Amino acid sequence: MVTAVKDFLKVYWPFVLVAVLGVIVTLMLMDPAPPKHIRFAAGAQGGAYYAFAERYQNLLAEQGIEIELIQTAGSVENLRLLDEGQADVALVQGGLAKPGDAATLRSLGGLFHEPFWVFVRDEAGVSEFGDLRSKRFAIGPLGSGTRILGIELQDEFDGAWPEAARNTLSGTAAADALIAGQIDAAGFAASPDAPYVQTLLRAPGISLLPFERAEALSRRQPALAAVTLLRGVFDIGADIPKRDVPLVAPVAQLVVRKSLHPAIEALLVDSANAIHQDGSLLAPAGAFPDPNWTDLPVSRQAERYYENGPSFLRRYFSFDVANFLDRAWILAIPLLTLLFPLVRVAPPIYRWRVRRKIYIWYKDLRDLEARGRSMPSKEERVEITDALEDLQVEIGEMDVPLSYTDDLYRLRNHVEFVKHLVMNTRPTPGLGI
Repeated sequence: MVTAVKDFLKVYWPFVLVAVLGVIVTLMLMDPAPPKHIRFAAGAQGGAYYAFAERYQNLLAEQGIEIELIQTAGSVENLRLLDEGQADVALVQGGLAKPGDAATLRSLGGLFHEPFWVFVRDEAGVSEFGDLRSKRFAIGPLGSGTRILGIELQDEFDGAWPEAARNTLSGTAAADALIAGQIDAAGFAASPDAPYVQTLLRAPGISLLPFERAEALSRRQPALAAVTLLRGVFDIGADIPKRDVPLVAPVAQLVVRKSLHPAIEALLVDSANAIHQDGSLLAPAGAFPDPNWTDLPVSRQAERYYENGPSFLRRYFSFDVANFLDRAWILAIPLLTLLFPLVRVAPPIYRWRVRRKIYIWYKDLRDLEARGRSMPSKEERVEITDALEDLQVEIGEMDVPLSYTDDLYRLRNHVEFVKHLVMNTRPTPGLGI
């Protein structure tokens, strides 16, 4: 085994050296490794966004990526943190992105419907959204995603809405005020799993307002989808809701900074697929994640994932190994292209080098024979014979691969032949072998 390794290195050591140097250069020039720590703007603790962010945190932790969850007031603050570079990824309500956001932010796809729920007190006598103009209507605090969406929908129903119809209560506080009769209606852009949505669906004297023109609104507002809350979908036994309810819903999306490492983007899309593909009360399985429900450009990495699924390497290797190979192959190709022809010429070059080691002795042998033939005295011829014996010893110490042993022994026989010739033949100047 040792001999085989020695023989291999004798042939290929220059190319082993080139390969080692190539690997070192590849490691120096390849794209940087993905970060092991990212910041996730996750909304308020206890909310749907935060719960989803925790699921992303757990999935990425399995791949060695630590996610720091940042509590925020909601989508508007999430976008601000992304724009300012204080967060790397966030869940954001669809329709809130500003034109300038496309320069620094990318979407990884829409994830789930986030309906605009409008709950009203039965005694308020409200039959459609436009009737709320004269009511005490809570649509969330200034700067919130719910308020922005509420005002956009109010604008669709014309006329100047008074401040009383733009109350700043939100979440559980708005739900409690509605049940207590302190306001007439409350709007929420929230997941069906939001606790206050669940509470109001079951609260006596409170009804969910349908958007009978949901399809028309979705055509006028590209960020909105028309969805139907099916009868009994929350509770079949209690028949909640008691009829199909048309709603409008922005689609929450996963947004990242444009500078985020592509490998982290791929990992996030892979996690989004695992978390959201099973469907919800408002969408069938397989509907999300969806790259078509975004108001920001979809990242190239996400587009490739939606077209082809996980990369070939990610299907068979761990995240770290797959990412390393993915970054290295671009530089490995020119290295292999260089090594292939070198490997092909290595054996001929090696044969020439070994045989040269053997054949170079023939020059000395020829010189000694010529001198021995031309010597006038026996003593001088004995001196040449001694030189031939020394030559024989040196040749015997020469190390060559087994496949070239016949050439070595042929040389030794030739030395013996010349020695015999010099000792037993009268000198004849000018003759060689």
